[in-house]
Amino acid sequence: MVFPAGPSDAEELARVHVASWRETYRGLLADAFLARMSEPGFTRRFRRQLTEPGPGVTLAAADRYGLVGYAQGSASRRGLAGEAEIQTLYVLRAAQGHGLGKRLMAQTARALAAGGATSLMISVLRDNIRARGFYEHLGGEAEAARQEPGPGGRLLYEVAYHWRDITDLTA
Repeated sequence: MVFPAGPSDAEELARVHVASWRETYRGLLADAFLARMSEPGFTRRFRRQLTEPGPGVTLAAADRYGLVGYAQGSASRRGLAGEAEIQTLYVLRAAQGHGLGKRLMAQTARALAAGGATSLMISVLRDNIRARGFYEHLGGEAEAARQEPGPGGRLLYEVAYHWRDITDLTA
């Protein structure tokens, strides 16, 4: 089940965020950084974002046991007219492989398109091969890798995936 997240989902969103980062980025980011991630800190951030929502969207995904994923999107940080960006898309490893990531992408794209977006982009660490395969499978076109500041100021390589027509994801 995918639904719009609200302030009461903040604690579960934080749990999913921290757990998915630890699952996804082990070996790509410093273990010490991952170990320091704070569920209470992310709970406060999510609660604040969802109490005073802006023009973006936060969707949560749950199974019968609780939240297992989420996505957040808004206008692109690149500032291109009509371009939206999914800033975060995380699904716990145990819930992957059942179409939930695809549903989160489609429903987030649908919500962003309803707000006027005509294209979509998402960035991923260059070395996150699993996620890159997922975005390529969904028809995303990879742009050249670029260096971006990551946690602790360390430079990381990211690849942006672009869908020129957002409706390619909304069907």
